[in-house]
Amino acid sequence: MALLALAKRFQRTSPQLFPSLVLVLESSARQHLSSSSSSSYQSHFLTRAFHQTGPLHSPAIPVNLQFSTLQPSHSQKFRGVIDVHQYLHKPSSYNAVGVNELLESLKRASSFHSEEEALAFLDQSGVKASEGFVNLAIWGLMDQWKLAFLVFKWGEKWGCNSERNWSLIIWVLGCHKKFSTAWCLIRDINRSSMDTRRAMLIMIDRYAAANHPGKAIQTFHISEKFSAAPDLEAFYTLLNALCRHGNIEEAEEFMLKNKKLFPLETESFNVILNGWCNISVDVFEAKRVWREMSKCCILPNATSYTHMISCFSNTGNLFDSLRLYDEMKKRDCVPGMDVYNSLIYILSRENCLKEALKIVDIIKDAGLLPDSATYNSMIVPLCEVGKLEEARNVLATMTGENVSPNLETYHAFLEGASLEGTLEVLNRMKKADLGPSKDTFLLILAKFFKLEQPKNALKIWSEMKQYDVVPEPEHYKVLVLGLARSGLLVKAREFHAEMLSVGISDDPKLGKLLKEETQGSSHQVERQGQTKPVRNTKKGTQLRHGLLVKVMETRISGFKSMLSGVARVAVGVDNVFQKCPLNP
Repeated sequence: MALLALAKRFQRTSPQLFPSLVLVLESSARQHLSSSSSSSYQSHFLTRAFHQTGPLHSPAIPVNLQFSTLQPSHSQKFRGVIDVHQYLHKPSSYNAVGVNELLESLKRASSFHSEEEALAFLDQSGVKASEGFVNLAIWGLMDQWKLAFLVFKWGEKWGCNSERNWSLIIWVLGCHKKFSTAWCLIRDINRSSMDTRRAMLIMIDRYAAANHPGKAIQTFHISEKFSAAPDLEAFYTLLNALCRHGNIEEAEEFMLKNKKLFPLETESFNVILNGWCNISVDVFEAKRVWREMSKCCILPNATSYTHMISCFSNTGNLFDSLRLYDEMKKRDCVPGMDVYNSLIYILSRENCLKEALKIVDIIKDAGLLPDSATYNSMIVPLCEVGKLEEARNVLATMTGENVSPNLETYHAFLEGASLEGTLEVLNRMKKADLGPSKDTFLLILAKFFKLEQPKNALKIWSEMKQYDVVPEPEHYKVLVLGLARSGLLVKAREFHAEMLSVGISDDPKLGKLLKEETQGSSHQVERQGQTKPVRNTKKGTQLRHGLLVKVMETRISGFKSMLSGVARVAVGVDNVFQKCPLNP
């Protein structure tokens, strides 16, 4: 650590001596690395890829990784948050010649027990490796990391892996939490004198997505140790990744702790505001950060107001939404479409449709064009409260303005539609070439189970095939859980078995629920089949009441007999006195 600090000091005072000093430091540091070669690491992890049966626990980040400090430094001027997906270049389709054939070959090659056998099989498949071809194949196998890694190794064998292929396979491994393998690839990138910066940013993003904020921050510190200057873009990218995946508290704490190296600015607070306002939608925390900005003498800009108005709008706070809008204009911050759409949404939600339509006129007067998001901001809240007629009127206005409905528009109308209405909306979506998508059916299934209409859910399930939608794990989970909770255990078990038969791994929670429901129903059957009489509280009460009545009747009858005897005795005494002579 002291050597690195000394190196940075030399860079500032004697820049001509800096390159040679770095070489000395790197040579000294490499003595602490493992003597294992790159090929041994690759062979080790490829063997794990073919034989791994359980989940891998990602080890601690190897802090002894060495990265070249001879890479060109990036400008300290803030240029915005880096979207790591820009490094991936996702293709629009995977229909390149030979890709499908390769995927079929890989399904058979995955049964081999060694890298050499698998790669030899791929070589004999008749498909020629190229940079673009390998990239397409990795994308097509992103859900099966072992096969994707095999394709990458095949491309490496033929020397056709570019930096984007390295970035893509690291992203795929990170998505499957195979961080140890990804770190070995990063070590190979460094040894190949390629830029490790994009790989490190991808690792930061994937650690945040895997709910490992500490490791994401540690990865950032590792990259910073070997940077000639603080990397503001990486700093903002880390904050954004943490917030986007729900680790907003950790992002805010990291921002405040590093304010000496990265001074507090409006941009950094905006990243935190975006987390609380749009990811978590927590008004209390958003207001707290807003006050914190004031304490630090940080002036909000148009983006700051946009986040806050969005938060107030989503939580139904009309007053504060309009108040901040007025304050925003007084500070000469020009509202954008996001602000206008938020105001339209809250006005429509609070039964102020006429005022919402006036905002549309304001948008036009400002030289902006209302888009599908603008009209959806009216349609969605209207459909949520069942005002379908007014929502249809807005839809008519929308199409009259030559604004085409999108998926969100149709999904809004699905919210309160009956089975017949749902089928009609699905048909319109197909005609408009807007699906229906997998998310569409997921929304419909959840809706019908929420309305306690499992039969309609099953009908929708059969409709999925007509729209060429293949059920995914989430669809099976919603269906099986809904059927089980609706008491249709036989159907639930059938679809659970079907889910396993198509190769979808079992969900522990799902299996546990089915087991509990099955045991509960079997216990009930056993109790119903018992020969021992079951105590009936109501019947027992009736029996006790009847017995008490009989006892009272017996006692009353005895009391009547006693009174009758007393009466007879009294008559006899009276006759005796009548026969006796009375004394004068």
